[in-house]
Order: sequence, then structure tokens, then C-alpha cells
Amino acid sequence: MKSGGDTGASAPDPVPRVSVIIPHLNTPDLLIRCLASLAGQQLDHGDFELIVADNGSTMSLDRVRAAFPQVTVVVEPAPGPGLARNRGVSVARAPILAFIDADCRAETGWLQALVDAVEGDPAHGIVGGDVRIDFVDAQRLTAIEAYESVFAYRQRWYIETQHFSGTGNLAMGAHVFAAVGPFKGIETAEDVDWGRRAYRLGYEARYIEAMRIYHPGRTGFGQLARKWQRHVAHEFHDHITAGRSLARWYPLSFAVLASALVHGVRMFTSPKLRGIDNRVRGLGVLFRIRFWRFREMLRLAHEGEAGPLTEWNRSE
Repeated sequence: MKSGGDTGASAPDPVPRVSVIIPHLNTPDLLIRCLASLAGQQLDHGDFELIVADNGSTMSLDRVRAAFPQVTVVVEPAPGPGLARNRGVSVARAPILAFIDADCRAETGWLQALVDAVEGDPAHGIVGGDVRIDFVDAQRLTAIEAYESVFAYRQRWYIETQHFSGTGNLAMGAHVFAAVGPFKGIETAEDVDWGRRAYRLGYEARYIEAMRIYHPGRTGFGQLARKWQRHVAHEFHDHITAGRSLARWYPLSFAVLASALVHGVRMFTSPKLRGIDNRVRGLGVLFRIRFWRFREMLRLAHEGEAGPLTEWNRSE
């Protein structure tokens, strides 16, 4: 795709400046919205390419192809967004790789911000950006929107203290990806794993606030619970495979429960929320989900297995 700053004819199939890779599974309407936000991006010079890595959708992509014929579509049938991203990388042609999820939309300037950041530090070149909730009604948030505004997608904290960026808003030099290696499969929290492998190799990610995208809030508590069921299962899987005992798992579960009291203060002080009503609604979800996570952690400890980690993205 040509950037807005280019004029005149160009050579056939120019090497793009950045490849944007979007894993997708059965959300064609959201994918169209995502691609529209990306197709409108402009670079100061050079081209970019868009790659959809479909993860075995049963819903047709004919409307997507018709609306965006310039987009490359590849298929990765093995379940897992990390594997889909790897498939997208395998056909990417640019020296910069950028990742965004199909249910997100990019703010104007997202692409230029990440390109500037990666090109400005080519030796390391891993950056992650801001993720905000896409409100249905910004004046009156749903309870889950209010909760997720404060506690979901804490990208600055992930990057600066936990040494990883969520893969829904991530970019790096292609040479860095090659050095770190591909994303792991569905049984692993691939964003955490990849980011920490990169960190151990000396590639330290940077937070770029101008790399802003928007993610729709979950529409019900069941969706939020499924998200945390997956995260808790990954944590339990990592805990057990690392040889740690259940005696260390139980205190962690109680810490999650107790954290609701501490983090309740953040709900009332966060600049990401306005209005006492929104804060009270968000507080209710905070206490409910922390109690749910506590019970789920105890359930896993009792049953001794993490469940069907290889099937979670086929059940939603």
C-alpha cells in the first residue's frame, strides 16, 4: 500500500517499509473495521503491506477480500494466535514487523509512531503501545468497560516491569524476530513468553504511547471469565511444568483475592475513568472477577490439570 506522502509511479512490487500482521478467527466484521483503520494510515515515505493470518475460520472471508483486495490473506489451520502470527511473518517482506489484533482499530498515526520508534533504535527495536477500551457510550460506561479501562491492557506496566508487550500492539525489526524466534503455540501465553525470551537476549522493549489502538470492551461477565480462565490455565501450566509445588500455588490464589482490596483504590484514582458512577460500576466487576479467579485457581489445584489449553480459541 502506498503511503500518503508518495507521489508518482513506483517500481513493481516495492519492498514495503513495514508489514502489519493481523491474526484472525471468525470475526470478519471486526476484521473489516480493523483493516479500514489500517488502510487509512499514512507514512512520511515508503509503503506498507497488510497481512491477515487466518487461524482456520469457519466464517467466510469473501467480504473482507472484496473490500480490501490489496490485503494478503494466508491460512494457519493449527489453533493458536501465535502460530497464526508466525504464518504471517513467513510471507512478510518488510524490515519492520507490526502486530495488531483483528478486533482492534488503530488510531491515526499508529503506524508512523511505531516505524519511527523501531527505526530509531534498530539494534534493539521492540516497541509496544497504548491499548484503550473502545467505549459504546463514553458518557456512561458499562461496568465491564469501566473495569477494563483501568485493569485491562496495562501495556506500560507490562513492558517496563514485566518485560513483555501484549502481541495485540507490538512491533519490532524483522531481524529481532528472527533472533528471538517464533511465537509459541496455544498452550503458552505467547506474548509473555516471546517478550521475556527477547529480554533475556538483550532486546528490551520500549513503551510508545503514540502507538495507540482501541479494543472493544467485553459485553458480558462470561467473556471476561473466559479470558481469565485462559490466563489462569496458562499460569498453572507454567507453574507445574516449572516443578513448583501446589503449596506455592495456594498462597498465590489468596493473594489474588486480597488484591481486590488494594486495587480498589486505583479504581477511584485512575485518570482513565470519569464520574463516580463509572468508578462504582467498575469496582463491582473488580471484586467479582478477583473472586472468580480465586475460585478458578483453587479448582485447578484440586483437579490437578489446566484443562483443554489447545482448544480455547475454538470454543468462543
